[in-house]
Amino acid sequence: CKILRCNSEYVAATLNLRGAGRNAAYCDALRSYSHCTRKTARTCRGDLAFHSAVHGIEDLMIQNNCSKEGPTSPPRPRPPAPNHQGFESLDICNYEKSFLYKHGQPPSYQHCAAFGDPHIRTFHDDFHTCRVEGSWPLLDNDYLFVQATSSPVAKGSDATVTSKLTIIFKNMKECIDQKVYQAEIDNLPAAFEDGSVNGGERPGGSSLAIRERSPGRHVEIRAAYIGTTIAIRQAGRQLSFSIRAAEEVARAFTEEQDLQLCVGGCPRSQRISRSECCRGRAAADTARALCKEMLPVEDVYFQSCVFDVVTSGDANFTMAAHGALEDARVFLPNAEKLHIFQ
Repeated sequence: CKILRCNSEYVAATLNLRGAGRNAAYCDALRSYSHCTRKTARTCRGDLAFHSAVHGIEDLMIQNNCSKEGPTSPPRPRPPAPNHQGFESLDICNYEKSFLYKHGQPPSYQHCAAFGDPHIRTFHDDFHTCRVEGSWPLLDNDYLFVQATSSPVAKGSDATVTSKLTIIFKNMKECIDQKVYQAEIDNLPAAFEDGSVNGGERPGGSSLAIRERSPGRHVEIRAAYIGTTIAIRQAGRQLSFSIRAAEEVARAFTEEQDLQLCVGGCPRSQRISRSECCRGRAAADTARALCKEMLPVEDVYFQSCVFDVVTSGDANFTMAAHGALEDARVFLPNAEKLHIFQ
């Protein structure tokens, strides 16, 4: 995929545009850029930088009233400015840097979480409590596949908890080999399935890295090449999952990939009302007191905590809701969205 060459030719062609003919020359450069990306389309189809460039060109052409047909500018030699940082010297496997370079602003991010008896906070800040026994995809897009496996919290119970998480970081040619991470209750490894702790031997291998925040309790995976961070935790007898993903990455899926709990929440038939749990007054009051210690704000995290402690009888579930709230505090770009009230 030769998208970097297209990027650097465009940068060189527009670097020193000044004066009256600037707009015409700028449109020529954009048409050349567009022509160059079309030539690389076949080899670059799965490349994030390629798709960003194509969308960026369209936006810039509209903003500058450039017609799609017209003259193109010949590639110019790059001026020998010793301190000029061209796109090639930027790390293609650093999503945030390359997005900022192309769009002049940092990317937007979205947050999703699954914790407790699975409670799902979607990318759109919807909040569901789910039955979802068995394996369900939390994410299924061009870059990531995440599957959560749930089993009953106790024999005969309607309530389920996440007992296994499988995360696949899909192959990205310049940056990483495909990597698979699996966690199960009482087995939260600080390595991928193949024993590695990064994205492999490729030049951008370090743009995917895994580290243990608390042994056996909290693992964090940073995928800088797609602007994404994932936290996996164990609290009591359940696993939880939190993600902060670049919006462009979270949206990179087709109509066939329509079942993703992080995108659409859990299907209507699988939703449980949190008020169903708490008819036994004494149990609910005890759970509320426990949850209040960890979660002073009575938002959906607090309500979920009460629900989980009552249905499971396990006080450790206060830690699950508290951990999910802490992840949201770190991952949510908009602090005003931290608490959801229903």
